[in-house]
Amino acid sequence: MKVLLDIKENKAEFVMELLRSLSFVKATPLTDAKAKALSDLREAVEEMKLIKAGKKHGRPARELLEEL
Repeated sequence: MKVLLDIKENKAEFVMELLRSLSFVKATPLTDAKAKALSDLREAVEEMKLIKAGKKHGRPARELLEEL
């Protein structure tokens, strides 16, 4: 199982050391760019769920391509 944690900067080193001390846990910090990409992807998935559920309106792909 993978778990993404959001830890305050001043406690990050302590938590990482604690996690690394557990033999059954592999802890790898994310770069800021990767964390931002994951956050953006999560938002996009949530938006797609709302569109599919009819709670939000999407826009046609052609309109998006014309905007580019």
